[in-house]
Amino acid sequence: MSRAQAKELKRASSESATGKVADKQQKIQRAQDRQDRKESKKTAGVMPKKHPMQAGPYDYPSPPLPAQHLPKPGIEADLKLRPRFMAPAYRGSGKLQGMAALITGGDSGIGRAVAVLFAREGADVAIAYLNEKEDALETQRCVLAEGTRCLLLSGDIKSSKFCDKAVKKTVEAFGKLDILVNNAAFQTHAGSIEDLTDERIDETLRTNICGYMYMARAAVPHLTQGSSIINTGSVTGLEGSSKLLDYSATKGAIHAFTKALASNLLERGIRVNAVAPGPVWTPLNPADSSAEKVSEFGSGSDMKRPAQPEELSPAYVFLASPACASYITGIVLPITGSVGA
Repeated sequence: MSRAQAKELKRASSESATGKVADKQQKIQRAQDRQDRKESKKTAGVMPKKHPMQAGPYDYPSPPLPAQHLPKPGIEADLKLRPRFMAPAYRGSGKLQGMAALITGGDSGIGRAVAVLFAREGADVAIAYLNEKEDALETQRCVLAEGTRCLLLSGDIKSSKFCDKAVKKTVEAFGKLDILVNNAAFQTHAGSIEDLTDERIDETLRTNICGYMYMARAAVPHLTQGSSIINTGSVTGLEGSSKLLDYSATKGAIHAFTKALASNLLERGIRVNAVAPGPVWTPLNPADSSAEKVSEFGSGSDMKRPAQPEELSPAYVFLASPACASYITGIVLPITGSVGA
């Protein structure tokens, strides 16, 4: 056999082999096409219903939620559907025993849930809040029921003097400060950037980022090796939000501030991290959105529902505890109810 004939035979053999592979793939495809046609006939004219994702110890509320709009700053006691914050399935094990924490926005929502679990883990808790006294007293009652002390501090975190005073009073009451949770926030939606007045921009930026920086500046001199700062960011700081322009900007700033401060405090043994929640059922959104929009709150997440505060609070315990997170600093932990946030 000549070299040319051998080459032609090899080519034909190769084509035959690849042809067989293609035939096999096409056979598989035809079988799947037949199956697809069967399924299509079954579901013709029927939109598949997507059920909310439930993966915890309880089934949590899902849209439609009570259509309700609250006046700012939003009182949790006024919500028709009360947020779940007690985390009855969570068992404390002394992860924060003997420690002292200061939580801004600790009167309700995520802050309240964090305060309860910090107390369950053995920490004394100071709560900074604006003027939602009824909510603050309820949070204090729940913290005291866990067997630790609770200090209430009313004031505006946009004031650096209040932040200094809050830290000072916390140290005086508990003799120390080990954990700072920056959590208070202001949010108002806007259809266009033209709707953002100077006053609104100032209120959002000074509350959501200046307040965090003021509190951290006041707290750091009292923190020691093993202490931590946890900032509450947002999925809007990761992805942006067309209707929350100024709020998204501040949350992105919080994420950057978290990483920068983590680097700054490394040599002092102080860890700094952030949690970036998705939609969470707290007074924040009913105090911003219309009742109609509130009823569908959280339906846009992959889980098709908002989180309850008690679904986030264990993450704050994890990040605060030296026993759990001693090798973690400078991270932004997304808890968004969606894939790939």
